Amino acid sequence: MNRPDYAVVVPTVGRPCLERAIRPLLEAAEEVAPREVVVVDDRRPGATGPLPGADHPRVRVLRTGGAGPATARQAGWHSCSAEWIAFLDDDVAPPPDWPERLCADLSGLPAATGGSQGRITVPRPEGRAPTDAERATLGLEGARWITADMAYRRTALEAVGGFDTRFPRAYREDTDLALRVLDAGFSLTVGDRECVHPLKEGGRLVSLAAQRGNADNALMRRLHGRDWRARVGEGPGGLRGHAVTAGLLAGAAAAGITGHRTEAAVLGLAWLGRTAAFARRRIRPGPATPGEVADMAVTSALIPPLAVWHRIAGEVRHARARRRPGIRAILFDRDGTLVEDVPYNGDPDKVRARPTAERAVALARRAGLAVGVVTNQSGIARGLIDAEQVESVNRRVDELLGPFDVWCVCPHGEEDGCDCRKPLPGMVLEAAERLGVHPAECAFVGDIGSDMAAAAAAGARGVLVPTAVTLDEERRAAPETAPDLESAVRRLGGRL
Repeated sequence: MNRPDYAVVVPTVGRPCLERAIRPLLEAAEEVAPREVVVVDDRRPGATGPLPGADHPRVRVLRTGGAGPATARQAGWHSCSAEWIAFLDDDVAPPPDWPERLCADLSGLPAATGGSQGRITVPRPEGRAPTDAERATLGLEGARWITADMAYRRTALEAVGGFDTRFPRAYREDTDLALRVLDAGFSLTVGDRECVHPLKEGGRLVSLAAQRGNADNALMRRLHGRDWRARVGEGPGGLRGHAVTAGLLAGAAAAGITGHRTEAAVLGLAWLGRTAAFARRRIRPGPATPGEVADMAVTSALIPPLAVWHRIAGEVRHARARRRPGIRAILFDRDGTLVEDVPYNGDPDKVRARPTAERAVALARRAGLAVGVVTNQSGIARGLIDAEQVESVNRRVDELLGPFDVWCVCPHGEEDGCDCRKPLPGMVLEAAERLGVHPAECAFVGDIGSDMAAAAAAGARGVLVPTAVTLDEERRAAPETAPDLESAVRRLGGRL
C-alpha cells in the first residue's frame, strides 16, 4: 500500500483529551504517519497555558483566537499542502492503528471522491440508561459527514472554498461543507476506520445552550433549501412543534394580561399538556433519576420558546445569506512580493516592481477581485524611517501597480506585542473587514513564512512566491507555492 499524502488538522480549546487524540498520529510508523499534524489553538486571546501533547516535533500549532471550529479548521487546512486533509476533533480517541486504517481508506480512491468519513462509536453507560445529554453524544454514531473524523481531498476543499465561517458553533459547519462538496460533483464515502467518542455528560441544562443551533439551521435553509435535512439523512426537526407550544404560552400570557381569563386558562392547559408530553418523551428513554426528571421538566418548558427565539434571530441575521463564491480578494505582501525588498526603504525613487507584478495585479482587477497590501514596517518602531516616508513609498507602489483597494501597515516591532504584526492575523482580518469580505474569501500572497502564517491564522488562503530570501523550510511548509505573482493570481482566479 502506497501511503496517501495526508495531513491531520485538530482544532482545540486546550482540553486535556487533546493528547489522547493525537498520540496515535505521533507514534505511527513512518510508512503510515501523516506528513504533519496541525493543532489549531482556538482558545480566547490571552490563554497561554500549554496544549497537552502539542510540544512534539511533528506538531505545528496555529492560533485563531476563539473564532470557532469552522474558522479553526479553515485555518488548519489552508496552512497545509498535503493532498488529503484529515480532520479530527480533540475529544475523540483514535485507536493505535488509526493512521494505518486511514491510509487504507484513502488509497486508490478515484479522483471524483472528495472525502472519506470514519466511523464514530460511542460507549454506552454501564448499568443504566443514558441521560438526555448522553443521548445527544450517542447521536454522533449515525451522523453523516461530521468532522469528528473526516478526511477531505484538498482539491475538493479548494473547489468550494472550505468551511463557511459564518457558522460559529460546531456541527452544522461540517454538514454545510459536505453538501457543497457534493454539489460540486464530488462523491463522499464512509471508510472502515473507527474512532471512539467518549460520552459527554455536559451540564444539567446543556439542552438549553443547544438551542442556539436553531440559528445555524436558519442559515442552512438559506444556503441549501428546505430539504437539506433529508439530504444528510436527518429526520424533520422539532421546530414546528416548539412553535405551536411557544405560541400557546404567548397566547395564554396575552389573554391573561388583557383579562380574558377563560381563554387564558384554555390556552394555558393546552400549553401544559404539550409541555408534559414533550417532557415524557425525553424522560422515557433516560435513567429516570430524580435529578434527570427535574432537569427534563424544567428544560422541556424552556426549550420551545428558546428554540423559536434563536430561529427567528437566525432568520433575521441570515436573511440575505447566499453561498459564498470562492476568492473575492487578493492581498499582497509589499517588500519582496510586489516590489523589490529594499530594507527599511523610505525613498520612493528606490521602488522597483517585482517581475510579473503589474500583470498579476491587473489580472486580478480584470477578474473583479479586490486587491490590497498588507505589510510589516518595523522600521518605524526602530526609528529608521517615519510614517510619512512609508506613506510616500506606498504612494509610489500605487502609482506603479495600483491603486490598491486597501492598505494595512503595521508600524510595530517584534517586542511591541501588537495584534497586527505578521505572523499574527490582525492586518489580514482588518483588510477583509475594510473590503467587506470574509477572511475565508481572501488569499494572501507573500514571500516568507510569516506571510503564510498570517493567512492561515486568519482563515485565508496562502500562496508563497519564493525569492532568494525564502528559507527552504518555509518552502516546504507552504500550503501552496507559485513561481511568480502572475502564476499565483491565475491559480487563485481559477480560469483567468
